Amino acid sequence: MRILHISAECYPAAKAGGLGDVAGALPKYLNRLGASTGVIIPKYYTKWITAQSFQAVYRGSVRLHQSFVPFTIEQYQGPDLGFPLYVADIPGKFDRPGIYAHPDGGWYADEAERFLCFQQAALQWVVSLPDKPELIHCHDHHTGLVPFLVGHGLEYKALRDIPTVFTIHNGEYDGAFSWDRLQLLPFFDAEVRGLLDWDGRVNPLASAIKCAKHITTVSPSYLQELMASARGLEVLLRQEADKATGILNGIDASVWDPGTDSYLAEPLKGSTADFKHDNKQVLAHRFNIDLSLPVFTFIGRLVGEKGADLLPDLISQVLNTGLQVAFIILGTGEPFLHDRFRHLLYFHQGQLDVALEYNEGLAHQLYAGSDFLLMPSRVEPCGLNQMYAMRYGTVPVVRSVGGLRDTVPDIGEAGGRGIRFDHFSVDDAHHAVYRSYELYHHKPRMEEVRQRIMAVDFSWERAANNYLNIYNHLT
Repeated sequence: MRILHISAECYPAAKAGGLGDVAGALPKYLNRLGASTGVIIPKYYTKWITAQSFQAVYRGSVRLHQSFVPFTIEQYQGPDLGFPLYVADIPGKFDRPGIYAHPDGGWYADEAERFLCFQQAALQWVVSLPDKPELIHCHDHHTGLVPFLVGHGLEYKALRDIPTVFTIHNGEYDGAFSWDRLQLLPFFDAEVRGLLDWDGRVNPLASAIKCAKHITTVSPSYLQELMASARGLEVLLRQEADKATGILNGIDASVWDPGTDSYLAEPLKGSTADFKHDNKQVLAHRFNIDLSLPVFTFIGRLVGEKGADLLPDLISQVLNTGLQVAFIILGTGEPFLHDRFRHLLYFHQGQLDVALEYNEGLAHQLYAGSDFLLMPSRVEPCGLNQMYAMRYGTVPVVRSVGGLRDTVPDIGEAGGRGIRFDHFSVDDAHHAVYRSYELYHHKPRMEEVRQRIMAVDFSWERAANNYLNIYNHLT
């Protein structure tokens, strides 16, 4: 079976969040199961991409209204990733320092044009292939128009028989734009215009839900949550429920292996207790905190969706009550949150430190060296951070939402893996921190939980088999 994944991100080439991890791992595990799977993404100016060699395999141009934008499809020529990687080089659209936004802040204003070019470039290339994919798997709204164009685009009639799968990684973003920009779209059958429309706008996410042969979400709980509340799309998702499946993501166990992780100063060699202790001490090289205290870490985007706006008030309340714990923040996001964390540093030396940056290596070290991982998410479709944390013996403290609910049973239950709280409030999160503090000081219980969570199998084999079953059914 030949499968092509079309995605805005793919680790290690370009990653802004969980989408990049999934697109960089799922194809690898599908290939191990015998499927022939490749990935195409835009050619960004990330450090990884600019350091690699690529070979041109196709050249063309796409129409945007009255202009034509040239592009080149290139194949990655470096060490094996476990799958063939292709990039669409579209000068002026993706050759920028960030994926969706400038590193100094501010979203790129031409997102619709950029990803319209990318989707058309990918499909033009597919049309040219003598051995076309048997199935196209699209990810999030950036590729949401692909199912529509495959079925109804006049330039892509050669692809009409190829089924499409669409995965919703994050339903908070739909990529919608005004019908005033209709001329940016490639030509399509006029009578199916309604397949693009939702609430009076061109909505790529809604279009993909309507047009894809199968829809997946990245956890069972997230599918149920979307059917209850999806920024107006819940009715559509309920209508399409017969072709929707929630499949929990996995993690790449070869990348996230505490015994072989090259990012760690002290890989796992002996006991779990020694591994955690030694990696915790390493944190002193980067952070000004008291390592004799239980360390709570937040790793991720500093945005409301991740619950990051709860953290300043939570940290203030916890530390002002005198609770002897420490917090570390790693991530970037909303400027006002950067300012609030810098302000808090003046008042809580030794119990708070921050790294306002994206740093993959430091993230690995924090998973290994922290005692607890905080995930107070408003929305968490699947969540991978809690799985990484458990793999490294760090206990997750999470809000009961989406994939966090599916992967982190509370320690008050049989087989518990972490500490959960239900309401998005400082008081509820504070209580969870206090329960974690008590667990930390109950050493036998803490070590029992660590041993249990490090033994959980979150690898991709299970999820890849579930996807392969869907592919087989569609083809």
